[in-house]
Amino acid sequence: MSRVLIIGAGGVGRVVAHKCAALREVFTDICLASRTLSKAQQIASEVKGEIEIAQLDADRVSDTVALIRSFNADLVIHVALPYQDLAIMDACLEAGVDYLDTANYEPPDQARFEYRWQWDYQQRFQSAGLMALLGSGFDPGVTNVFCAYAQKHLFDEIHEVDILDCNAGDHGHPFATNFNPEINIREVTAPGRYWEQGQWKQTEPLSVSREFDFPEVGLRRAYLMYHEELESLSLHLKGLKRIRFWMTFGEAYLNHLKVLENVGMTGIEPVSFQGQEIIPLQFLKVLLPDPASLGPRTQGQTCIGCLIHGVKEGKPRRIFLYNVCDHQSCYQEVKSQAVSYTTGVPAMIGAKQILTGQWRQPGVFNMEQCDPDPFMNDLNHFGLPWQIKEFGADEELLQH
Repeated sequence: MSRVLIIGAGGVGRVVAHKCAALREVFTDICLASRTLSKAQQIASEVKGEIEIAQLDADRVSDTVALIRSFNADLVIHVALPYQDLAIMDACLEAGVDYLDTANYEPPDQARFEYRWQWDYQQRFQSAGLMALLGSGFDPGVTNVFCAYAQKHLFDEIHEVDILDCNAGDHGHPFATNFNPEINIREVTAPGRYWEQGQWKQTEPLSVSREFDFPEVGLRRAYLMYHEELESLSLHLKGLKRIRFWMTFGEAYLNHLKVLENVGMTGIEPVSFQGQEIIPLQFLKVLLPDPASLGPRTQGQTCIGCLIHGVKEGKPRRIFLYNVCDHQSCYQEVKSQAVSYTTGVPAMIGAKQILTGQWRQPGVFNMEQCDPDPFMNDLNHFGLPWQIKEFGADEELLQH
C-alpha cells in the first residue's frame, strides 16, 4: 500500500496523475493538489479510478505539512514551480515523508538555478531516514540515467557528453512555450555555460549553435545552454573531460523572444504600472497560451538523448543514447503533449523506484547516483523506449 501526494496540476501533473493511476499495484492511493482546484478536478475526471484532490498553496509549509498528514502520504511528487522546492522539502522533513521533484530550485528573484540549496539538505534528510530524489524528469532525469547506464555498461571511461534536446513539434501558435513560460524564458535568456577540463566556461545567451541530424526528426539547429544536470554529472562521471547541453529552437520562436527581450518583457525585476508593481515576465506568462492547452494541436516529435564519446576495452567508442516521442500519441494516451509526457513519465518511474525499494536510501540524491538498470527497464515498459546509435570510426557524428 503506497499513498502518493502529487503537487502541481499543470501539463506534467496531468501526466503523472494518469500514469500513477494506471499503476495501482504501486500507487494504491493518490491525491492531486493544486493552488487552482479546478485544474485538479479536471484531471481527476480523466484518470482511471478515483483520486482525491485538494487545494494547496505549497509556499505555505504548514499547509503542506497538514495535507501530507491528513492524506497520510508516503511520498510527495513535486511537479509545481521550482521556486517551491525548498518549502516542499521542509514540509516533507517535518511530516516525515520522501520527496521527489523534476527541476532544481530557482530563487524567484534571480535568473539562476543550481543544486547547492538542495544539496545542503543532505544531512537533514539522511538523519531523518528520508530520501529526496532530485530532477526525475527527462532533462534533467532520464539524461542523467542514460549517462549512468553508459558508464556502467557501455564505457570504461566517458570523456565527452553532449546532451541534445530537440522538440520538432508544431503547435500552430506564432509564439508559445511547451512548459511554464516563466521558467522556459528565464532558462533560455540566461548565459550559456558548459564544463570542460575541470572548469566552467560561459557564453553569451544563444550565441553558440550547431546543426545536428536527429534520428527520425532530421537536421535541426541547436543552441548551447546551461542546464542543471551538467552540475551533478560533472561530479559523478569518471574521467569526464567535457559536458555540454544543447536545445533546438525554431526561427519564429527566437525572433519573437528577441523582440520581447528588447522591449523588456522578459525582465524579472518589478516595474511600476498604474500604481502597482508588476514583474514583466509574469505578466507575459498570463498573455501566452497555457502549455497545457497545446496538446490537441501539437504535431511532430521530440528527440532527446546523450551523445557520448569515450573508451571501451582500450578502443574509442561513440554512441547516441536517445528517445523519440510523438506529440499526438502522448495526447491520445494522457491528454498532454510530448514535452509534458517526457517529464511526467520519468517522475512516475522515479517514484516507483522509491516506493518499491529499488532506489530508496536516506539522503539527497541526483538520478545518476542510483542504479540505472531498473529505471531503464521501466522507460521501455511505460512509454519512453530508448535506442542506441553506434558510430564507427569513419562515420560522421550527428554534429555538423
